[in-house]
Amino acid sequence: MTREEKSQVIEELTAQLSENANIYLADISGLNADATSNLRRACFKANIKLAVVKNTLLEKAMEASERDFGNLPSALKGNTSVMYSETGNAPAKVIKDFRKKSNKPLLKGAFIEESIYLGDDQLDMLVDIKSKEELIGEIIGLLQSPAKNVISALKSSGGKLAGIIKTLSEKEG
Repeated sequence: MTREEKSQVIEELTAQLSENANIYLADISGLNADATSNLRRACFKANIKLAVVKNTLLEKAMEASERDFGNLPSALKGNTSVMYSETGNAPAKVIKDFRKKSNKPLLKGAFIEESIYLGDDQLDMLVDIKSKEELIGEIIGLLQSPAKNVISALKSSGGKLAGIIKTLSEKEG
């Protein structure tokens, strides 16, 4: 690879790092061609972009990026694949689901909405991360809940109140 080709790859990686809020680093080495193809298919279905990268080029792209990747470059050892996703927990779910049949891919690290996670032991926690849309839906549900309770209480109380007034008016008559 010539110097120009390397700088072109670094520029492309830097652009990808800037455009994506959720970036996972995984080790897919040891997967045979069939398993790798299945992983790529699973990523495609989950709207995840998967790319195998050279560690040195990715590290230079991280340095060139405006984002602070903290100690995430320390995970760049051995074979590295990058997973880009719009949903923070989608790659973690794909990795966890894929590992039901295989011991790979291994999670090396992740950069999710400015937060850094290192190590395969973070996988279960990353699966449980809620997306922005899920959080907004939960908040809306919580906000609607008290209003629904007040309305139903007023409706049921209105019936009780009318019953009490009717009973009182019949007693006086």
